[in-house]
Amino acid sequence: MTVNSQCRQSRTYLSASIAVAAGFALAGSCLVFAGDKHDDDKGKDLRISTLSTKPDLVSGGDVLVKVDVPRNVSLQSVRVELNGRNISTAFRADAAGRSLTGLVTGLKLGKNSLEASVRDHGRLERLVLTNHPITGPIFSGPQQQPFICQTQSFTLPVTGGTLGPPLDADCSTLTRVDYVYRSTDGTFKPLPDPRVTPADLAQTTTNEGRTVQYIVRIETGTINRAIYQLAILHDPKVDPALSPWTRSAGWNSRLVYSFGGGCAPGYRQGTTTGGVLNNLWLSKGYAAAASSLNVFGNNCHDVISAETTMMVKEHFIEQYGVPRYTIGWGASGGSMQQHLLTQNYPGLLDGITPGLSFPDALTFLIPISDCQPIARAVNTSTLPWSTDQKKAVAGWGTWDFCNATGSGDWAVRVLGLLKPDAPVAGCNTTVPPALLYDPVNNPTGARCTFFDNAVNIFGVDPKTGFALRAIDSVGVQYGLQALNAGKISAEQFLDLNERVGGYDVDGNMVASRTLADRKGLRIAYETGRLDSGDGGFNTVPIIDFRTYRDDVSDPHDSVRSHIMRARLIATNGHADNQIILVSSLVGTGAGSSNAIAAEVLRLIDQWLANIANDASESSTAAKVVRNKPQDAVDACYTVTGQKITDTASCRQLYPPHSNPRLAAGQPLAQDILKCRLKAVDPADYTASLTAAQIARLKRIFPDGVCDYSRPGVEQHDLRDTWLGYPRPGGIEVLDKDRDRD
Repeated sequence: MTVNSQCRQSRTYLSASIAVAAGFALAGSCLVFAGDKHDDDKGKDLRISTLSTKPDLVSGGDVLVKVDVPRNVSLQSVRVELNGRNISTAFRADAAGRSLTGLVTGLKLGKNSLEASVRDHGRLERLVLTNHPITGPIFSGPQQQPFICQTQSFTLPVTGGTLGPPLDADCSTLTRVDYVYRSTDGTFKPLPDPRVTPADLAQTTTNEGRTVQYIVRIETGTINRAIYQLAILHDPKVDPALSPWTRSAGWNSRLVYSFGGGCAPGYRQGTTTGGVLNNLWLSKGYAAAASSLNVFGNNCHDVISAETTMMVKEHFIEQYGVPRYTIGWGASGGSMQQHLLTQNYPGLLDGITPGLSFPDALTFLIPISDCQPIARAVNTSTLPWSTDQKKAVAGWGTWDFCNATGSGDWAVRVLGLLKPDAPVAGCNTTVPPALLYDPVNNPTGARCTFFDNAVNIFGVDPKTGFALRAIDSVGVQYGLQALNAGKISAEQFLDLNERVGGYDVDGNMVASRTLADRKGLRIAYETGRLDSGDGGFNTVPIIDFRTYRDDVSDPHDSVRSHIMRARLIATNGHADNQIILVSSLVGTGAGSSNAIAAEVLRLIDQWLANIANDASESSTAAKVVRNKPQDAVDACYTVTGQKITDTASCRQLYPPHSNPRLAAGQPLAQDILKCRLKAVDPADYTASLTAAQIARLKRIFPDGVCDYSRPGVEQHDLRDTWLGYPRPGGIEVLDKDRDRD
């Protein structure tokens, strides 16, 4: 747990959303009880806190601020100044009359002084606000170049049309508001004039029991070079104009933040978001937020995703007020973002619902990149290989995945694989080829690899000018478990590992194994690119849900949920804040993915509501576990929707499989990026290897084989949360004055 040095007596660390719901106010990186006292002098001083973001991470020139006032001071006697200018009229009293809330505007770039004082009492409180451009960056580092604007290609949902050409080099566009409505035929339709009620306008009843006209306000604009959208129930005919003090009857005071899937290099703005027009959320009264840089298929960069989430959420709060809590939602690449934001930037999300989950992007891509070398080795072998033997070596539920072109495409995305007919195969076609890397014609061009995409984090190899890499296969004994299980012969095992090879720095398959940069490995661990379950994880409820796809050619293997659980247990001693739900890919009715999603939303909402209502002085981690709903348990669903809570029955119905690294003997947590080596030991093989085979194995692995009983090379704990990257390879802790428990 980490708290601000100004709030060392505070006993609870919560996110802003849950804290405000429980009567807390956000002050920098910690939360203090608004209006209550910490010692013998409590209640005697003014206190300023920011509600929409941290004081040093403000963007766009405005911030929502709260001033708590001592009980013996009248609100009318409080004066608030920004950089010496009286802005008291921007503040309004709360219902209890003990605090003032104001939207402070007109901040200059850089540091600003906000002061609150009381006439005739000599009391003064000062808070420094650091304002950043709405175009970013704030902590993600120098912005990626080249960067292709796509406002003119972003199609507005339902209403149609685009945002038009960008207004500047930062891909900015004018903010616009559109209204749509839900028709009685179950579709969304444009509402060009919200004062006119369509004949087919539907109504909806929120989860708070309020029945309202199903009219949705959609705001679209640009923040941090991303196209963002906000959606909320709002009927202009009966609801007031929305603000932090006035809310629509339909909003249930919750926010769903939507994260999009995929995982691809960036260099572009993107033309999709995770989506905000979701009937499941809106019909129940939830507001929704999303942006194009929260879609990993547009840019697989979790720090940019976190920064964008922070800035978009700040804008939401300044428009509509602090949500009671914020729920993360999204599948595949969307799950990676939820996990990584939870660990590395705690407080942005109060609860997460990762679908088709992966713990992170890095350890998703590594075993998939193994597919092509394995497939090449077994498909070109002079030894006979059955499909079942190939599957046993690859570990997946079906060999079709490793044998399909899809696995090669994923390898392209992580390694920037070069091909004679497509030298920029890992890049999106939106980016002009002339701007992209070519080893001969443009060696300094943009490299479309996972690591180069995140060069601000990993830093640059001075020998190559490329980003440092944290991918390695030295010592990995592919097919070890298949050998020890008697599924492949010793000759097959030796032949595979002799010829499997790896990738060079340009992603070309070569005879030698893939070699990581030691500094890149350390950075990956210390900055949280590998999600270890550390950081903010034990303070957040997690509902991991997926449709079962292990038996089809699909990368969304169910073992990933259990990998995340193993990491949570290894780091926190338990995974009591995570439940895993699995359903059929072809489920119908109560067993459909839509029905399961509705159950997930109900459970996470109840869980978060219980936490928000828990006024005890227990730690947040304890509250998360204690307030789990009784029916929030691991379960699976049959095709027709029967819920099964018996673990053994679920594993029989939906058996989790493996992947190439697990099939090579790596433990379930799969948190070793580069293994430490040990000498070849005949006792490690259940098959009887001849002396000649042992000698051959030693020639294949002259430096030794993986020793998974020890931590990986350069494996370190997470350095801290809320890290910034001011330059490639430069890492700083944003809240340097925090106490660290």
